Amino acid sequence: MKCLRIKDNRQVKKTDFREIENLTERIADKTLDRLEQEGVFVFPRHVADSDDLSGTQTILQSLNDSFRSGNVMGFIGYGDERLIIESRFSNDKEDYFFQYLLERVMDFPSIVNLESDADYDSRLFNFLLFLFPYHLQSAMRKGLFKKYIRRRYNDAYVKGTIDVARHIEKNTPFVGNVAYSQREFAYDNELMELVRHTIEFIKSKPYGSSLLFPVKEEVKLVIDATAGYEFYDRQKIMEANKRNAVRHAYFREYSDLQRLCLLILQHQKHRIGLGTRRVYGILFDGAWLWEEYIGSLISENDKNEGSFYHPKNTKGTGAQRLFHGGVGLIFPDFISKEKQPRIIADAKYKPLENIGNKDYLQVLAYMFRFDAKTGYYLYPEAAGAASVELWMNRGLTYENNVAPREDIRVIKHGLQIPTGTSSYASFAAEMKENEKAFQKVLIENS
Repeated sequence: MKCLRIKDNRQVKKTDFREIENLTERIADKTLDRLEQEGVFVFPRHVADSDDLSGTQTILQSLNDSFRSGNVMGFIGYGDERLIIESRFSNDKEDYFFQYLLERVMDFPSIVNLESDADYDSRLFNFLLFLFPYHLQSAMRKGLFKKYIRRRYNDAYVKGTIDVARHIEKNTPFVGNVAYSQREFAYDNELMELVRHTIEFIKSKPYGSSLLFPVKEEVKLVIDATAGYEFYDRQKIMEANKRNAVRHAYFREYSDLQRLCLLILQHQKHRIGLGTRRVYGILFDGAWLWEEYIGSLISENDKNEGSFYHPKNTKGTGAQRLFHGGVGLIFPDFISKEKQPRIIADAKYKPLENIGNKDYLQVLAYMFRFDAKTGYYLYPEAAGAASVELWMNRGLTYENNVAPREDIRVIKHGLQIPTGTSSYASFAAEMKENEKAFQKVLIENS
């Protein structure tokens, strides 16, 4: 197997990709939407409203004699060629930071890391399994999926369309029953059956029970709703779901769940990507993971009260408007609950030197909208550098009177990511201490 490891937000010489040239040819300069159509699972899938990642962006962008990686992390492959995109904070063997983000944001088991398994496809498959509870919970927030299905009966209580051929076959000589079919609005449909088959498959794994424990209530609802479940119907249910993909925008969470279930169950028949010779893999948006992680530290959630509101553009919650009349939809990452002084904070997964230009304009617009005098860029960094304060200018160069204001500032405030730790446990312990120092600065200014 040919494998290349690179880091996010890095520029790599094209010559380094010689060993995986077939894979590189199929992914370079291709959009995430296109890769998703070819078999790559992108998480989160609905990122069209994100300023950091969109379906039109690429994972490898050609720049003269190099390729530039973005905020995406994960695995991607073609045939016997593999590309692993790690976080820029990984060491030579482990990517503890990526592992930590997945554990904190998505409750991934702490055993997951880029080298935890000798077999690439097994690692990829484990990631798909670990995503299932998250997608199940997201979909079930909208309730059990219900749709019209046609069921066939053969009894004396005719309530639908008579099936003449089946009636002659089953009721000759006539004994009082009539074969008919009826269209019903039911929970026990092919999609919920697919979810049930996936649940049963995961339960058969040694770690299945612990993996499904956080969503035990959702699992119980699915099991109760699928009274017609039969183990031997699995292939038939999979084929029915392939033909009838969920397309309605309101049920987009169920669309993601359906696609994930098919990927998991198909793995039993053939290893992911083999035979079809298609590009395959799983990619995570590092910017989304970073924003959700920062939100768990400073905004209101199940674990803490938090001192910041956290509007979410991917879910459409907490939307704000720039202008009266509902004009100018905006989603600041974080808005302080304290009004005097109000603070705006923007989570940036970019390296410090890449924060500028459009980033400044965006935060200043948010500050002006919410009467804030201080704005923050919250980013990860390894050097342990002090916060950088940028005071806004007043005056014109034409009039030779440019000078810094004393009341409006933007601060680049980094959370130090440990490097050189010998184990994941020591990395996590050091992160806890760094989080406290990171939070202290924000609390003191909010």
